Amino acid sequence: MNVRRLIPTTALAGAVALGLVSLSACAGTSDAADGGNGGKLDVVASFYPMQYLAEQIGGGHVAVETLTKPGVEPHDLELKPKQIGALGEADVILYLKGIQPAVDEAIAQAGVKNTVDAATLTKLEAHGTSSGHDHGHGEEGHADEHAGEEGHSGEEGHDHGSEAGADPHVWLDPVKYAEVAKGVGSAFEKADPEHAADYKKNTDALVKKLGDLNTEFETGLKNTATRTFITTHSAFGYLAERYHLDQEGISGLDPESEPSPARMKELQEVAAKDKVSTIFFETLASDKTAKTLAGDTGLKTDVLDPLEGITDKSRGSDYIEVMRSNLTALKKALGAK
Repeated sequence: MNVRRLIPTTALAGAVALGLVSLSACAGTSDAADGGNGGKLDVVASFYPMQYLAEQIGGGHVAVETLTKPGVEPHDLELKPKQIGALGEADVILYLKGIQPAVDEAIAQAGVKNTVDAATLTKLEAHGTSSGHDHGHGEEGHADEHAGEEGHSGEEGHDHGSEAGADPHVWLDPVKYAEVAKGVGSAFEKADPEHAADYKKNTDALVKKLGDLNTEFETGLKNTATRTFITTHSAFGYLAERYHLDQEGISGLDPESEPSPARMKELQEVAAKDKVSTIFFETLASDKTAKTLAGDTGLKTDVLDPLEGITDKSRGSDYIEVMRSNLTALKKALGAK
């Protein structure tokens, strides 16, 4: 068995005080308390979609901690200097560049050899009017929203993803998420060759699970009364493209921002034209804008979860369950036959 590099006692004490090496509640292990995670591969995940991959692929061989605690909106995350320093103790860092600017900067400073950017493991795209799915609704281009969005924590506009204007929400497309999973599996095999066979087996099992989920979405959304859905958070560009739907975002990537009166009027017209029945909001943000638009149009509201975090309010305890809840909500809203 490989002898894992133990965290120095002083660093460990400081990190424990900060709560950084105490594992997330979802990880279900207390090995960190024994001063070295019992020889497991120490994996730091930036937020829930990365944490889920690490746990599913790593299984019992990894100790996973997540920088974004349940209930915290990932874009809002700020790291303390000591937390940034403690990142350097990780065996593997798994993140998605472009979602969390503060995390991107900290990881660049950490200098950990096995640093995996999920954005490089699949092809990122810009979801604007050129995607062919807005059907001339005059939707404000998602590419512009992604490229010039004001950061949730007040930074100037930043690129979402490795390429300017790229949409980072790849985990909401099970096919792209499976591509990322394969890349993470390979990274774990490289970082911990002793357990490579297990990582490969776990990766294959997860890829199959995601493939089954994709089939469920394809089948469930094949025949619907409308193909258009309206959501506060323009996070579902990949999902919409995969299943030939039309996403209409109320206020771009930031669900807390106020849309212009012109945009609200435009969405009222879209709702009437495309027989939209439901305005979607998310669990980690206010539903005020969705309810305002729904009230103006006489439509219903429901949750479409961008899966940036799992909380007690989530409709499911993990990625697969919440995605199935999203499918149920979409089928109902779109009038699936």
